[in-house]
Amino acid sequence: MIMTEKLKSLLIAEVIPDLEEAIDEMFSMIDKAKMASISDKEELQELQEMLTECKEIIVDIDTGEMEDDEAVDIFNELMALKTEE
Repeated sequence: MIMTEKLKSLLIAEVIPDLEEAIDEMFSMIDKAKMASISDKEELQELQEMLTECKEIIVDIDTGEMEDDEAVDIFNELMALKTEE
Protein backbone atom coordinates (compact mmCIF):
# COMPACT_ATOMS: atom_id res chain seq x y z
CA MET A 1 0.00 0.00 0.00
CA ILE A 2 1.40 3.39 -0.92
CA MET A 3 1.87 5.92 1.83
CA THR A 4 -0.97 8.19 0.74
CA GLU A 5 -3.38 5.27 1.12
CA LYS A 6 -1.96 4.42 4.56
CA LEU A 7 -2.43 8.04 5.60
CA LYS A 8 -5.98 8.09 4.27
CA SER A 9 -6.79 4.88 6.15
CA LEU A 10 -5.36 6.28 9.38
CA LEU A 11 -7.35 9.49 9.00
CA ILE A 12 -10.62 7.72 8.24
CA ALA A 13 -10.29 4.90 10.77
CA GLU A 14 -8.80 6.72 13.74
CA VAL A 15 -7.99 10.41 13.54
CA ILE A 16 -11.28 11.80 12.22
CA PRO A 17 -13.46 9.70 14.56
CA ASP A 18 -11.27 10.75 17.52
CA LEU A 19 -11.58 14.42 16.56
CA GLU A 20 -15.34 14.15 16.08
CA GLU A 21 -15.66 12.50 19.50
CA ALA A 22 -13.54 15.22 21.15
CA ILE A 23 -15.65 17.93 19.49
CA ASP A 24 -18.86 16.25 20.67
CA GLU A 25 -17.47 16.04 24.21
CA MET A 26 -16.57 19.73 24.15
CA PHE A 27 -20.06 20.68 22.97
CA SER A 28 -21.57 18.48 25.67
CA MET A 29 -19.36 20.01 28.37
CA ILE A 30 -20.19 23.53 27.20
CA ASP A 31 -23.90 22.70 27.09
CA LYS A 32 -23.86 21.30 30.64
CA ALA A 33 -22.02 24.36 31.95
CA LYS A 34 -24.34 26.66 29.95
CA MET A 35 -21.28 28.70 28.99
CA ALA A 36 -17.81 28.31 27.60
CA SER A 37 -14.58 29.82 28.81
CA ILE A 38 -12.23 31.46 26.36
CA SER A 39 -9.90 28.46 26.57
CA ASP A 40 -12.81 26.09 25.88
CA LYS A 41 -13.75 28.10 22.81
CA GLU A 42 -10.14 28.12 21.61
CA GLU A 43 -9.80 24.36 22.12
CA LEU A 44 -13.05 23.73 20.28
CA GLN A 45 -11.92 25.93 17.41
CA GLU A 46 -8.57 24.10 17.21
CA LEU A 47 -10.32 20.73 17.11
CA GLN A 48 -12.66 21.91 14.37
CA GLU A 49 -9.73 23.28 12.35
CA MET A 50 -7.85 19.98 12.71
CA LEU A 51 -10.94 18.10 11.53
CA THR A 52 -11.22 20.38 8.50
CA GLU A 53 -7.52 19.90 7.71
CA CYS A 54 -7.88 16.12 7.92
CA LYS A 55 -10.79 16.18 5.51
CA GLU A 56 -8.80 18.42 3.14
CA ILE A 57 -5.91 15.95 3.24
CA ILE A 58 -8.28 13.18 2.16
CA VAL A 59 -9.47 15.33 -0.75
CA ASP A 60 -5.84 16.00 -1.72
CA ILE A 61 -5.14 12.26 -1.66
CA ASP A 62 -8.25 11.44 -3.69
CA THR A 63 -7.42 14.06 -6.33
CA GLY A 64 -3.78 12.98 -6.53
CA GLU A 65 -2.49 16.33 -5.27
CA MET A 66 -0.51 14.83 -2.39
CA GLU A 67 2.93 13.37 -2.96
CA ASP A 68 4.08 10.26 -1.11
CA ASP A 69 6.86 12.12 0.72
CA GLU A 70 4.39 14.66 2.09
CA ALA A 71 2.12 11.79 3.15
CA VAL A 72 5.04 10.16 4.98
CA ASP A 73 5.68 13.35 6.96
CA ILE A 74 2.03 13.77 7.94
CA PHE A 75 1.65 10.07 8.75
CA ASN A 76 4.72 10.15 11.01
CA GLU A 77 3.45 13.29 12.79
CA LEU A 78 0.08 11.67 13.44
CA MET A 79 1.66 8.46 14.70
CA ALA A 80 3.88 10.47 17.06
CA LEU A 81 0.82 12.27 18.42
CA LYS A 82 -1.04 8.99 18.89
CA THR A 83 1.86 7.47 20.85
CA GLU A 84 1.95 10.54 23.12
CA GLU A 85 -1.64 9.84 24.18
